Amino acid sequence: MRAPGNPIKGYSHMPVLCDEAIFYLNIKKGGRYVDGTFGMGGYASRILEAANCELFAIDRDPAVFPTALSLSQKYGKKFVPLQGCFGNMDKLLFKHGIQKVDSIVLDLGVSSIQLDDPSRGFSFRYDGPLDMRMGQCGLTAGEVVNSMAEQDLADIIYSLGEERHSRRVSRAIVEARGNHPISSTASLANIIRQVVPHKKHSKGIDPATRTFQALRIYVNDELGELDRGLAAAEKLLKPGGRLAIVAFHSLEDRRVKNFFNERQGKKTGRSRYLPPEADNSKMPSFSVITKRPIRPSEAEEEKNPRARSARLRVAERTSAAPWSGLI
Repeated sequence: MRAPGNPIKGYSHMPVLCDEAIFYLNIKKGGRYVDGTFGMGGYASRILEAANCELFAIDRDPAVFPTALSLSQKYGKKFVPLQGCFGNMDKLLFKHGIQKVDSIVLDLGVSSIQLDDPSRGFSFRYDGPLDMRMGQCGLTAGEVVNSMAEQDLADIIYSLGEERHSRRVSRAIVEARGNHPISSTASLANIIRQVVPHKKHSKGIDPATRTFQALRIYVNDELGELDRGLAAAEKLLKPGGRLAIVAFHSLEDRRVKNFFNERQGKKTGRSRYLPPEADNSKMPSFSVITKRPIRPSEAEEEKNPRARSARLRVAERTSAAPWSGLI
């Protein structure tokens, strides 16, 4: 773990769809807001600059807190950094006596501070240890690929990476680790590239991309964290409060879309060719603001290639009781 007080140098951070998210968050003087994925502070800084308000910034990664310290020095008591998972944001804020907030923003997935640091093992762009832990605790990706049963590994790669060659990949990993442990991002990426065909029309997507995504999501329980975060946000938001979520792959975006549709009274899981059924058993707790996801402009994509897959969805809290229950 990087020692506190030593900021990471040489990494750029460009928050995706930041202008759009800030617009929909409806920041007002005296308001109370939550940035559940603080990272390098891109959204947090913009929220604090938008109005004289109070912001709670949450992140599970200890490496972000030198940046948080600099914002604390600038904004004082208006900025409150909290170490933890955004899936526990309700509990984290309750400890500070906060019952309700005006808006919440979540920028899902891996952050620049994690992706661009070879020692964190999130990317095969640079060789590094197979780690991938956002919170720097728990099982590493290396421990997963070197110990998990072949079938279980294939299931993870297929379901979380949407890799159709998952069985081929898991078989290659098991064969390779039988000779010696797979300890680096480069070695794992090379194993995958040998068994996953690379098509010329794949727009530069590396054959290892989907497997690395699957391992990262599994190691950090990202989908479970998202489910918990959605339920926590439902409890925390005031009537009229906004929840803005930026997702970077279909698994996250689909989960957010289904949650918003369900909470506004539409049943999910039916064929897309059939009209959605209304759920009349509970009063809608959200009203969807963005009927279609907002995508980055061509200018933003050109400036920041990582923005290309981003989707922003926004919903507004109604006065109905939260479906997920009260604490």
